[in-house]
Amino acid sequence: MPETQDLDLAERRVLVTGASGFIGAHLCRALASAGVRLHATSRHSRPGSEALTWHRIDLGDAGEVDKLVGAVRPEIVFHLASYVAGARSVELVPLTFHANLASTVHLLTALTQQGGLRRFVQVGSLEEPEPGEPLAVPSSPYAAAKMSASGYARMFHALYDTPVVLARLFMVYGPAQNDLKKLIPYLILSLLEGRPPKLSSGTREVDWIYVDDVVDGLMRAAARNSLGGRRVDLGSGRLVTIRGVVEELYRQLAPGEAAPFGSLEDRPMEQVRRARMADTEALLGWRPGTSLEDGLRATIAWYRQELEAGRLDTGGG
Repeated sequence: MPETQDLDLAERRVLVTGASGFIGAHLCRALASAGVRLHATSRHSRPGSEALTWHRIDLGDAGEVDKLVGAVRPEIVFHLASYVAGARSVELVPLTFHANLASTVHLLTALTQQGGLRRFVQVGSLEEPEPGEPLAVPSSPYAAAKMSASGYARMFHALYDTPVVLARLFMVYGPAQNDLKKLIPYLILSLLEGRPPKLSSGTREVDWIYVDDVVDGLMRAAARNSLGGRRVDLGSGRLVTIRGVVEELYRQLAPGEAAPFGSLEDRPMEQVRRARMADTEALLGWRPGTSLEDGLRATIAWYRQELEAGRLDTGGG
């Protein structure tokens, strides 16, 4: 019978893959506050709590995934586990295939065969070519794996009625980003520690989105009815160049100083895509609430606090 009401997440058995990552950790905190029965996966052992049960697993192993699904019997799954790498190196092909594509296929297969699933939120990336884009060629091994994973998710919905929702994330930033080589944490820490950063030309246009807004969008996507097989873009719908973000960080942290653009070469085949926010708002009733300036200000405050407390090892000396 078709659903007529949105799904109430409270007390549902929820599984978050990639929960120890940047977005996953923020999502888990929000889900715990919403009162779900929360399970999370990681490749490494982590202490559990009353709010969360950790499962150490390699999602690229079909047998391990079958055991996980049988033990948890999740009603809602947020699939964020991913090997994120923007480089174009051929060595990344098997790594991204295993972590990003095989994991998705194993999860979808096990969940579909078991039954009882109410939502599967497949988390995609702005690096994926647009569906239907003529002669679309992924720009990296990561993009190819994510594009293929989304294709499998759509196939599972079409053939097996698996309740899939595709959430395509744009450039997510905010406090507690694990990879300190990413532009925003790298530049913030460089300026706080007085180290000259190395920057590309900064001409690439990017759709930036604050992590708390993304978490809100993901939870809405899981709860909203009638989204089966559909894709929602979680971005701002606004393009701002890397140069613009760098200059805003300089304005807040080092006013009057000039950023050293051009000390690094630009990466080939960088993608410029804007979230289709009119479609997202119509499907999800969601728009981000955090401006880029406010999001950067909050991110700076978090890194400054962590740095002053000695909780960050930046290697900066």
